[in-house]
Amino acid sequence: MIVEDEVLLAMHLEDLLTALGHEVVGQATRIDMAVELAREIDIDFAVLDINVAGTKSFSVADILGKRGIPFAFATGYGAEGMMDGYRDFPVLRKPYAQEDLERTIALMFRG
Repeated sequence: MIVEDEVLLAMHLEDLLTALGHEVVGQATRIDMAVELAREIDIDFAVLDINVAGTKSFSVADILGKRGIPFAFATGYGAEGMMDGYRDFPVLRKPYAQEDLERTIALMFRG
């Protein structure tokens, strides 16, 4: 699942995920859409932009966490933009390349 409000970035991320052999089964450009998807769809992992049209995606992360679905945050601010309680989750720093995404996905499944 991809949560990203910038359409071009979402398309780029989908292309990178597809190149790595993954299939994107859900995409949201708003938090309300993301919350609904996080509650309902069957996914293996998610990449969440932290700031989606001015709203933080931590509520989506909470839902995914309760469901046991791994996720990573994507941000242009790096770990500095993280709130307490979320600092231990993988962060994909924008702009990113395929290698960065691959490394981040591996981190999601570590443990």
